[in-house]
Amino acid sequence: MRFIASILLTASLLAGCSTTPSRPPPARQQVGDFALEARFALRVSIPGEAVQSSGGRLSWQQKNGRSQLLLSNPLGFGIAEIESTPGHAILRTANGETRESDNPDSLLEEVTGQRLPVSQLPDWLLGRSTEPAKIQRDFLGRPQQMLNAGWQIDYSYDNDTADALPSVLKLNRNSEIELRLRIEEWKDAP
Repeated sequence: MRFIASILLTASLLAGCSTTPSRPPPARQQVGDFALEARFALRVSIPGEAVQSSGGRLSWQQKNGRSQLLLSNPLGFGIAEIESTPGHAILRTANGETRESDNPDSLLEEVTGQRLPVSQLPDWLLGRSTEPAKIQRDFLGRPQQMLNAGWQIDYSYDNDTADALPSVLKLNRNSEIELRLRIEEWKDAP
């Protein structure tokens, strides 16, 4: 049960459903801090283990190097919250459990058994990387696919403007972990 709850938390970080944003998002090149609302779907297919799938909603605020992610089930009931700053991460679950670590990636690995790229997601959402990455761009110059740190990130857009923000991200690691994130709304960070 703990493993499934952990997977739900992880899934909240990444995957997809569909709705059109209610207002135009800011230009991708101008995004530093942001807030977004999304739906996610996570599938873990580890050889020799049963396939685990989950999904839900994600509310994310990224401001001044601080991330705050609220993960909810499909009905909107909070499952967990992750707050991270450089060098510190806290996970709080709906049942009151709290865990801390020096970074969100190792915190989620401790909880789920899987190393998930939480610390890289803010850059990956915008088609950026702090490490060497192979990035393919579409005919408008937008990120279409990125290969980074053993992950493949595929981007989809709801419109044909060069500075559009992605509406769907699909992250895949060795066909074992797949996370889909359907971004319903991009907002300026509060």
